[in-house]
Amino acid sequence: MFRVIQGAIDLQELVGYVTDPGAGAIVTFIGTTRNNNEGRSVIGLEYEAYPEMAEKELARLGEEARKRWNLQRVAIVHRIGAVPISEPSVVIAVSAAHRQDAFEACRFAIEEIKKTVPIWKKEIFEGGEIWIGTQSGDPLPERS
Repeated sequence: MFRVIQGAIDLQELVGYVTDPGAGAIVTFIGTTRNNNEGRSVIGLEYEAYPEMAEKELARLGEEARKRWNLQRVAIVHRIGAVPISEPSVVIAVSAAHRQDAFEACRFAIEEIKKTVPIWKKEIFEGGEIWIGTQSGDPLPERS
């Protein structure tokens, strides 16, 4: 399950998807919107994406994780649109026979999402907004 969606992410759906009788571990990562960043009071985030390409890249990352670690299943869902404070913007769920593989695969997935998946984040803060980073790591210019 590799999706880009509008609206809230259903954590239980992802956990259910990766549940497997051969799994001794299910690890989840939930990336949420925090209320501050670099000294700014954050009001919320907005994400934009090229959904078809983003979903293909999420699936590629899932396959790469399966090749590197002994995994049962992988699910990654990223939200686009407005994401209020404390709500998830990305959820990764991984099942494996052993916890170390699940933890390592989960960490790999979130790090690679930030590097390669065509999803862009705009931070809205008191007094303005700014696009945060690009896939190349270069910051985008501030907008106000």
